[in-house]
Amino acid sequence: MRNKSVFLLLLTFLFINTTFAQEEWGQKFEQLGQQLPTPNSYRTGSGAPGVNYWQQQADYKIDVAIDDKKQILTGSETIKYYNNSPDVLTYLWVQLDQNVRASGNLNSQTKTGEIKDSTATKSFQSQMASADYEGGYKIKAVKDEAGKPLTHIINRTMMRIDLPQPMKKGDTFTFSIDWSYNIYDRMTIDGRGGYEYFPADDNYAYTCAQWFPRMAVYDDYEGWQNKQFIGRGEFALVFGDYQVNITVPADHIVAATGELTNAKEVLTKTQYERLEQARKSYEAPVFIVTEEEAIANEKNKATKTKTWKFAAKNVRDFAFASSRKYIWDAQAVKLETNTPLAMSFYPKEGNPLWAESTKAVKNTLEVYSARTFDYPYPVAISVNAANQGMEYPMICFNFGRPRNGVISERLRDGMVSVIVHEVGHNYFPMIVNSDERQWTWMDEGLNTFLEKETKRERYPELDLEWGTPKGIVTYMKGDKSNIRPIMTNSEQVVQFGYNAYGKPSAALTVLRETVMGPELFDAAFKEYANRWKFKHPKPADFFRSMEDASAVDLDWFWKGWFYSVDHVDVGVEEVKWFRLRTESNDIENKGKKVKKGDLTAKGEDNKAMDFSNGPEEFSLVETDPRYYGEFMNKVDDKAIMQKFADKNLYQVKFANKGGLVTPLIVEFTFTDGSKSTERIPAEIWRMNEKEVTKVFVFEKEVASIKFDPNEETADTNPDDNSFPPRENASKFDKFKRKVN
Repeated sequence: MRNKSVFLLLLTFLFINTTFAQEEWGQKFEQLGQQLPTPNSYRTGSGAPGVNYWQQQADYKIDVAIDDKKQILTGSETIKYYNNSPDVLTYLWVQLDQNVRASGNLNSQTKTGEIKDSTATKSFQSQMASADYEGGYKIKAVKDEAGKPLTHIINRTMMRIDLPQPMKKGDTFTFSIDWSYNIYDRMTIDGRGGYEYFPADDNYAYTCAQWFPRMAVYDDYEGWQNKQFIGRGEFALVFGDYQVNITVPADHIVAATGELTNAKEVLTKTQYERLEQARKSYEAPVFIVTEEEAIANEKNKATKTKTWKFAAKNVRDFAFASSRKYIWDAQAVKLETNTPLAMSFYPKEGNPLWAESTKAVKNTLEVYSARTFDYPYPVAISVNAANQGMEYPMICFNFGRPRNGVISERLRDGMVSVIVHEVGHNYFPMIVNSDERQWTWMDEGLNTFLEKETKRERYPELDLEWGTPKGIVTYMKGDKSNIRPIMTNSEQVVQFGYNAYGKPSAALTVLRETVMGPELFDAAFKEYANRWKFKHPKPADFFRSMEDASAVDLDWFWKGWFYSVDHVDVGVEEVKWFRLRTESNDIENKGKKVKKGDLTAKGEDNKAMDFSNGPEEFSLVETDPRYYGEFMNKVDDKAIMQKFADKNLYQVKFANKGGLVTPLIVEFTFTDGSKSTERIPAEIWRMNEKEVTKVFVFEKEVASIKFDPNEETADTNPDDNSFPPRENASKFDKFKRKVN
């Protein structure tokens, strides 16, 4: 009985230790498995939409008007909603995003802060939400197609509309909403849409976003996406067709999502002719409204109105801008399957910097199209708006104005970067329509990566560090209590810019340049984009598509970069230099006084410090017959010995100190000054995630070794990347000079 108890105790001890070892050493290369949703007929294990994939549709007819004296927006919309799901719906959810600024909104109620000794008044007003502004929608009517009121409940930024009859698969339901709201001053109230006031000429520029009640998404993944809009997590939206009539003062110029369908009615004959000319201008923009004309236009205020009519097909949202101050230029962009118009709208305050805007739009369309799919829409518009960068289908609002007439390189870089970024959002998430409310990185991270790539190709003279491995080192080595995994909901993210923009972009850069290689990465990335254009992808669809289209197992990569807060910190811990022991070596080494069995001079910590003591010798002996087993043939021992007789073998130990497994990029510098770089896949860590040792063979003698020489991996501590260590470099230099 006692022996049995001891045996069970030992067995339990072994089990616990085996389990601990598995948890400690094997988790980083475990497959994601249960962490990803189970594939089904809607979303496949390959990452592609399944045979039964479906998505809803919502078509809009909207009439909207802006009161330029009172800054009030009034609208009426008719929505036709299509139930393409296999589910029966008894109610619909509509997003009321302007209610994020209504009294008692969730954002204000949950905002944290503290009183500082000295605070700018503007910042304090924003912190205390004390601006004299009555925000939120005034919903005037919600009616069915026959004009009968519909029962509805408003829960902060969401409105539930109860259906008179359940909607089955294939049914449609048409209803209307009438509303208005006070447009807010963006100078005092932070927001994506609003107005900017120009006191010098007493004019307004309106950038209207989240301006109409919009259908929430209903999908196979979670049903209704009706999470409250708190302010940061952006939008989950349904594709549809839009007809929008925008009534503004007669002297306003309007830019909007979609094609202008009544151009001859709202433009002068000269403006219309210039617009047509721009459709054939590929080399330079054509001015539809010049700066001189815009300056003249802003001096008088029209008392009449005009209605600009726009139509847009298969878009997930609609935005517009309106002002009498706008300069307007346009240029055609020749893509393989489409010729969209790149356009810019901006006040004189943006010049001369904004003369470069349309070129940036053009560059973005060309690079993004090459990396994903041809831009499918008829226009791509950049609108100048102070202190802003925000995207919508076919139109975006971007900052950038000279300061006291000066255009610094930093300002130019900022303007180009924001235009490329916001125009790029047409691809992610306007077309590859991810859920921004839940996963910010799926649009911001992917888009930051392509923004960086566009700048690298078209603007190499500008700052290219943001969104690269080098650009996130400071963040990655920071306090882990102040960092969240990329796979974190938008509203819970800490250090939002790094988490949702910089780190995902850097991760994709590592993936392209170091893990997969450009050819495989580009093909897989393009496959994902084309699979999910005009659809609703989730994170698993991206992860699976990238693996499916490349034959590269990337579960370790997603786990480390997206699900953890580990960082890359690899140290070159120890290097040993070996040569095969031969008779000639023995004779040669007698003059060098090589100390047998001792590799190099040692430091106090007993680590190899340099190569000054020469190589350690080892022997190859003839193969014992037992190693051959049943084989009748044998290897040529002498030939193998001869092959390695004059080779230099370097045994290098690497330590993973940061936790994030990474490919090893190792640069060897030889005594003759030449270099060689070895690229070792991250799978080298699969049997031991903390420490690995590898032997390298060279004809030449190595003078120094360096991990990550070009800062490709986001390694956070370059001080331990080299051998000889930095503190030994001067000592070793003296040794090399003496030997040579």
